[in-house]
Amino acid sequence: MDEKKIPVETAVAASSDILVGDVEPQGFDAKATKKLLRRQDWHIIPFMSLIYLLCFLDRTNIGNARLDHLERDLNLHGLQYNDCLAILFPFYIAAEIPSNIMMKRTRPAIWLTFIMFFWSACMIGQGFVKSYSGLLATRVFLGVFEGGLFPGVNYYITQWYCRHECGFRMALFFSAATLAGAFGGILARGIAEMDGAGGIAAWAWIFILEGLLSILVSTAAYWCIYDYPATATFLSSKERNEVGHRLRADHGHLSNEFDVKYVWQAIGDWKVYIHMLICMAGFCPIYSFALFLPTIIKSMGYTANNAQLMSVPPYVFACFFTIGASYYADRVRKRGVFLMGFQLVAIVGFGLLAGSGRASVQYTGTVFAAIGIYPQIPLGMAWNSGNLGGSLKRGTGIAMQVMGGNCGGIIASYVYLSRDGPRYIVGHSILIGFISMAFFLTLFMSTWCKTENERREKIMRETGPRELTEGEKKLEQELADNVPWFRYTV
Repeated sequence: MDEKKIPVETAVAASSDILVGDVEPQGFDAKATKKLLRRQDWHIIPFMSLIYLLCFLDRTNIGNARLDHLERDLNLHGLQYNDCLAILFPFYIAAEIPSNIMMKRTRPAIWLTFIMFFWSACMIGQGFVKSYSGLLATRVFLGVFEGGLFPGVNYYITQWYCRHECGFRMALFFSAATLAGAFGGILARGIAEMDGAGGIAAWAWIFILEGLLSILVSTAAYWCIYDYPATATFLSSKERNEVGHRLRADHGHLSNEFDVKYVWQAIGDWKVYIHMLICMAGFCPIYSFALFLPTIIKSMGYTANNAQLMSVPPYVFACFFTIGASYYADRVRKRGVFLMGFQLVAIVGFGLLAGSGRASVQYTGTVFAAIGIYPQIPLGMAWNSGNLGGSLKRGTGIAMQVMGGNCGGIIASYVYLSRDGPRYIVGHSILIGFISMAFFLTLFMSTWCKTENERREKIMRETGPRELTEGEKKLEQELADNVPWFRYTV
């Protein structure tokens, strides 16, 4: 593709010019704009979703491998299995902000291809480990290379779509996590039949085959990822200008320059930390669910093979509600009320799991829990990213939010302990507590955003509209979302 021949400096400069330069409106009507968005969707979202499906599958397939005697063959005892789950997340978290900075300094096609190739290699290596220490080591490197994908792609989406359009696209992308859960259960059931083939156990084949699939996709990633609207060969010159005009109108004249001060702006913004806690309280049940669902379903009385298959339906429901909720949230341009609704559904789901010993009620609880927890992530990501002004502050804030989320992954690794089985009431209760915390934080943020918008509206009415000087515009570039005209999504 011609896009790949454009030097990095030229591409970044062109992208910045489109976003902040003097671009004349192209006069796209509603029908033409819808066609333009559809063209972007088809060229951007499917491949990003495929990459994340494989990423989430590689990160969580250890839960499926556990049912095929991983612990027995590696001689894991006590909390060693949980340690292997948890060790991934500190390194995953540490990689997130540097990775988003690399996304800004290099190009998405280069950086995402790089990290995908190496996490796939780690996944294959995980199939050949012979001990607890070997499994720990491969999980460390898996975390290092996977850490950049989720915050990176969420940031990448904000470079192509307006704020009120990002949630639905993030949901389409994140729904791959639910498909990974469903696909992982089906695939693990089939791979179980390979037990002993080539002298390799079924759990090892899960890692090897799924790693090979990921590495195959990574070899095509460089040519399938489009970097910037300014260099996208699938768009005409008129369409590229229109994308830039729409983004400039949506984000105003806030800075898109690379300057470390915007990183520190995000680090010093208290609102980002609230979103980190909300994200942590969302990812904790998601990782608990993804890593332990086969074990929980098996404890209901199903065989290992049937438990793999019975883990599929909750993910199918979760996928449907994740996409549907974000679509309607984009339409009405609200996030908080949708988040709170799904948080209540999740509490009901885990309440059913904790409160009843009947298999049918517990299984219903897994469905409600899946429906309640998965939509929270794209809704929360779109909410935070849409309320951060300036591209580098937004990229850093997104990475920080995902860092907070993956702290929930560390906790999730120890939520369901073998000694608490088969009911795991303690684990379910812990997750209810985290989701309840998220509910009240979401209520606080939604109320604050609404109040702050009203305050700014009042000030604007009192001062009246006026044309800014170039000096004032330059000053406002550095204020990010603190500029008087910026309105928060509630």
